Amino acid sequence: MADTDPAGPVMDRDEVDRALARLGAEHEAIETSLLALQDHAGRRLLEGAGLTGVTAERWTSTEAAITLLWTYFDAYTDVLRTAREIRARRRWSSREDLVELTELLRGEPVTVAGSAAATANAPAPHGGQAGPGVLSERWSLSALVDRMNELYASSLDMVVAADAVWSALPARIDLLSAELRRTSRLAHSVGVRPGEHPAGDDLERITRTLKKLREQVVSDPLAFWRPAEGSSAPGGGKPDTTVYDREARALEDVRREIDAVLAVRQDAEKRIVRLRDVLSRADRTLAEARTARGEVLAKIAATEVPVVSGPPTALQEQLSTAAEYRRHAQWHRLSPLLESLEQKAEDELLRARESLTAVTAPLAVRAELRGRLDAYRAKVTRHGLAEDPLLVERYEKARRMLWSAPCDLRAAEQAVLRYQQAVAELLGAAPGVPGQGTGPDERRGPGA
Repeated sequence: MADTDPAGPVMDRDEVDRALARLGAEHEAIETSLLALQDHAGRRLLEGAGLTGVTAERWTSTEAAITLLWTYFDAYTDVLRTAREIRARRRWSSREDLVELTELLRGEPVTVAGSAAATANAPAPHGGQAGPGVLSERWSLSALVDRMNELYASSLDMVVAADAVWSALPARIDLLSAELRRTSRLAHSVGVRPGEHPAGDDLERITRTLKKLREQVVSDPLAFWRPAEGSSAPGGGKPDTTVYDREARALEDVRREIDAVLAVRQDAEKRIVRLRDVLSRADRTLAEARTARGEVLAKIAATEVPVVSGPPTALQEQLSTAAEYRRHAQWHRLSPLLESLEQKAEDELLRARESLTAVTAPLAVRAELRGRLDAYRAKVTRHGLAEDPLLVERYEKARRMLWSAPCDLRAAEQAVLRYQQAVAELLGAAPGVPGQGTGPDERRGPGA
């Protein structure tokens, strides 16, 4: 049976040497990591920051954990140094040396005051004995390494997360704030101010939000950290930029609106001149329609002629207001007014043209009847039938109606139709006129 002690079977010299080499490499790696954590920019910022909220709570426990890490590391270092000294006593270690080394390397040689672990708010796993009311905790070297790795990972995770938020958000907020100030100056120059224009109110709100956001990010960065699901990497996750992104979009919307106002300032005079021209054409068209209505009433009888309204004075008043806004550089008021006026002016011109068309419709009908009568007269003349008494009678009757004032359109249309019918019947019966008949096309005649 092998010799044993409370730490288990006594290690031989080769086992001791291998264990010391492994523990020495772990010691070097742990020391390098702790020094890197000590020098981490995020940790230095956390030490000097006025923290609030979740970050203040996390940093209190993390700071205690880092202190405990160094306490554990110092204890680990002491045990490792002692083991190396014992092994260095003799080239060939005695049994007593091997028993002592076995106890150091495999037992629980590390004792740490329980108050230190309790301050770190971290229960002691892996066989460590610590907790409320426990005066001290005992660790094996392997369990202590595992414990230090856990504390290091959680501490680094907190430091990296805070540093990531501080590295990302404040700089972006500052850049957006600088753009906000430039936009605000530009908005002020075109009359977009809080209380006078919605975009001015938006700029004021964005300014307040960004200021508050920056204060919160600086004092409580972990409130803006979104951990990655399922990630075990230190600092696994990304800064939460939801509020920043929303305000950036809002500022871009305001900037586009101000650009539109600037565009109004650049071409306002041309647009006002164009509006005057459109409204002037509408007025002239309405005047022409009123004149035409008088002519129609004088020349055409037994027909309804629509009334022609006058030009709307409201549009002229709004155009005068637009010119006033331009003179006083009130571009934010001019912009929506011009857009509304341009649409209304085009609608007014269309209405005037439709009114002229409706008023002159009876004259167009009379002109069409005159043309149709002359076309049939020319047709019978080509066939040598112009002197036919019936045709002459019906032609003269229709002509008197169409060229007299006022003209009864209904009676004149009937007279023209009777003339067409007589022409169709005569041409259908006339010898030597091939292809003439009284089919539907011939009865309708030209222009029917």
